Formats: sequence, structure tokens, C-alpha cells
Amino acid sequence: MSDAIKHECGIALIRLRKPLEHYHETYGTPLYGLNKLYLLMQKQHNRGQDGAGIATIKLDTPPGHRYISRKRSNGNKPIREIFDEVYGKFKDVTPEQMADIKQLKLDKAYVGEVMMGHLRYGTHGMNSIEQCHPFLRSSNWLCRNLILAGNFNLTNVDEIFEELVQLGQYPKEQSDTVTVLEKIGHFLDDEVERNFRFYKDDGLAKPQLNDTIFRNLDLQRVLRRASKDFDGGYVMEGLLGHGDAFVMRDPRGIRPCYWYADDEVVVAASERPAIQTAFDVRFDDIQELKPGHALIIRKDGSYSELPFAEPLEQTPCSFERIYFSRGTDRDIYLERKALGASLAKQVLQDVDYDFKHTVFSYIPNTAETAFMGMMEEIERELNTYKQKQILGKGSDLAPEELERIMSLRPRMEKLAVKDQKLRTFITDDASRGELVSHVYDVTYGIIKNDVDTLVLLDDSIVRGTTLHDSILRITSRLRTKRIIIVSSAPQIRFP
Repeated sequence: MSDAIKHECGIALIRLRKPLEHYHETYGTPLYGLNKLYLLMQKQHNRGQDGAGIATIKLDTPPGHRYISRKRSNGNKPIREIFDEVYGKFKDVTPEQMADIKQLKLDKAYVGEVMMGHLRYGTHGMNSIEQCHPFLRSSNWLCRNLILAGNFNLTNVDEIFEELVQLGQYPKEQSDTVTVLEKIGHFLDDEVERNFRFYKDDGLAKPQLNDTIFRNLDLQRVLRRASKDFDGGYVMEGLLGHGDAFVMRDPRGIRPCYWYADDEVVVAASERPAIQTAFDVRFDDIQELKPGHALIIRKDGSYSELPFAEPLEQTPCSFERIYFSRGTDRDIYLERKALGASLAKQVLQDVDYDFKHTVFSYIPNTAETAFMGMMEEIERELNTYKQKQILGKGSDLAPEELERIMSLRPRMEKLAVKDQKLRTFITDDASRGELVSHVYDVTYGIIKNDVDTLVLLDDSIVRGTTLHDSILRITSRLRTKRIIIVSSAPQIRFP
């Protein structure tokens, strides 16, 4: 984490494996794919509110007709803004026109079989529309069109940029996304040229030659060559103009990615629960994309998970799993409970097992899972403590003393609550600072003044200013004897 955190984002990719007519007949709409893309993105909105973008590819569109559509937004509600505009294109379409799939594809944008979505979480730099994914590399050659989006942070972008310059390219800017786009694009061009030279002597007409190139384009080879010098964490998704698609994951598994396939769709996303919800599938049906592998989906709808780099020591990003990932994922949920449980013994030592005068709580709501894990472990520790107390008394244990020991329970309360309606938009520093201190509110009258200790569990690794200026200020009004802040997330220190 020595580099600035730039991209902690979300991706979604859908490939419809049947003709659009199938989805119209089965689900009542040819926009089945778009509807699922919208749902996938909404279910991953936790991964980025600073911007969003989508892109679609239409298969087998006649020359002269638009086959790539892209829409991006950096507005306040980017997903809604994008899909409001997309769906707005179909407001005046009659049911009869909707049923004419062939004409609909020619007339309307976004009626495609291959599509991607991206959610941007920008914690570094500007938040302009130009920084929103997906990025497009255009060409009049169908298979040289490349659309790219990703969740990544490469540490050696300057080196990769210089390699492109040495190859004779002249990139329009030095951003990481554009650099990666041009790097993959360079080897895609090279692969197309290689196939063109290999097959042109067979006497095929140019349109037939294109189809031959589409069938024989080695996307695994392209990704292997392009990513040879990539250093960092990444999940990247790409679409090619003729219909191939891919999702690739870094060799250390730093960034998360999951995928699912059946006879109707192939889908990939940053979050497993998003796929489960959008497509109503079981946990066990969803695959985690293996590190150093790419999910490659061909124009004909076939797919395979293929290696493009040697897997390295697995080092998943804690920022991803603790701060960004949805707690509805089974693995994430269990990890967060375990993080809370690991704190129990130290907490009990710090309060000297004084259950009578200790109140346990948590902040914010996302910390509830870790809090449950901590309290379950504290209950187990308490049972052990009770056993020792009872066995230590032996036959001298009076009924009153036994009742006192057995009645010991951890005191759990909901004490700190975030005021969702309070917005600190005032620019005056003094006034804004006063408002910040009231972003959270507390439940009064539960704490015994100057007697009780408050143990407050927090799950965030980016809580510094809020903790100092808001949480501690407002909880101090409870007049506790002392406040112990417990964090279930490891700090990033001394990078």
C-alpha cells in the first residue's frame, strides 16, 4: 500500500450465449442482458459512487451500422443516470417493434449480446468524466476495437508507458488506464497482423479472411504478452469489437473476481453475492477466477479459464475485503466474524473481566458482523471464566454466589448511531468542524456515569478524522469511566 490508493472499483461483464430472440420469448424482453447488468451494478454500488460506465457490443452487425455503444457518468447517481438515458431510448418503442429483434438491433443502441459495466471509487486525483471507465480504443478493423475497464493499481505505470514509447507508440496521456489499454491494444494489433499474414495466402476473400481471424485469434497469447510487465493488483475486463471478451486477474490474487456460466449466460463480477442475487444461483455454482488466469469468452459463446501468468504467493488486499466487499458474501462474512473474535481475549484482559461495569457496542453499522464475532467469543470466554469460578469455590459455593456467577452476561447496547440526514456541506471551517462532531448521535441514559467502561468496536481502516472529530467527541458525552476503541481492521502503517 505504499502507492496512492487510486482504483478500488467494481466490474461486471455479461455475455448472452443465445440469440436475443430467446430472451424475448423466455423473459419477455430483448433487454434481458441490460436489465441484469443494471442489477449487477446496483448490487455492487458499495464499490464506487464517484462514477460509472457501461459498454455493449452487437454481434454480426452489417457494415455501416453502429455496433459499439458506450455511456459514462460522473454525476451524483451515476448508475441511475446511465440507465435512465439507456432505457429512455426505448420509451416510444411498441411491443411489435420490440419483437422485431433484427430491426431493433439496427435501430437502437445498447441492444447487444456482450456488455460490461464499471463502478469507480476515486480516492485520488480528479473526478472528471474522462476518468470514468470503460475506455475505448477505436479502429476500422472490427477485431482491433478494444474496450477496457478495471479495478486495478499498477505500481510501474511509468515503465510500461516508456515501453510503449520505445515500441513507437505516441500515447495521448500517461494515465494508468490509457497505458494499459494501449499495451493490450498493441499486442492485439500484432496478433491480428500475425493471423492476417498467415491466412492471406490461402486465397480467402477479405470478408472470409476476417471470419478466419476471428476464429483463430489467440486472446490468451495477447494477454500473456501484454501483461508480462504488469506489477500490482488488478482485475481487468475487455471487449473486442467482433465479440470476444475477457476478464483477467493478477497473479497474486490481490483484487477479487468471480464468474458463473450456464447455457444462457457467462457473467463475471467483483462480488459473488451480486451474481447470486442477479441470476438466482447458489454459492457453489460460482467460481472464483484463479490468480494469473483469464476468463476468455469467444465470439461463438464458448468460454474457458486459461492461465496468462504464473500464479505467485497469494496476497489478497485487506482494503478490498474489509472496506469494499459486501458482507453478504459467505467468505467475507465469516472473515469479519473471525476478525472480531480474535479481539475478545485482549478486550477482556483490558476490562479485567469486569462484566458488571463494561458495556460493549459498535460503530458503524458495517461493524455489526465483527461485533457479533467478538461477542460470541466473549461469551465462550465468559463460560470458561464461570467454570473456573465455580470449580474454584468447590463445596463452599453458596447458592447466592452460584446465582451471581451464572447471571453474569456481557452488556451489549446500541449506543452510537450515524445521523444519515446530516450533511456537512458548510465551507466555513469552524462551522463545518462543529457539524462533523455531530455526524454521530448517542443513546443517553444507559451508561452509569463515571462507573462504566465503554468498549466500542470499529471496522474501518480509514476512520482517523471521523474517530477523532466525531465518534470520540460524541461518545464522551456519555460520561463513561473510560472508552476503549477496538478495531477489527489492521492498520496500514509504515508502508
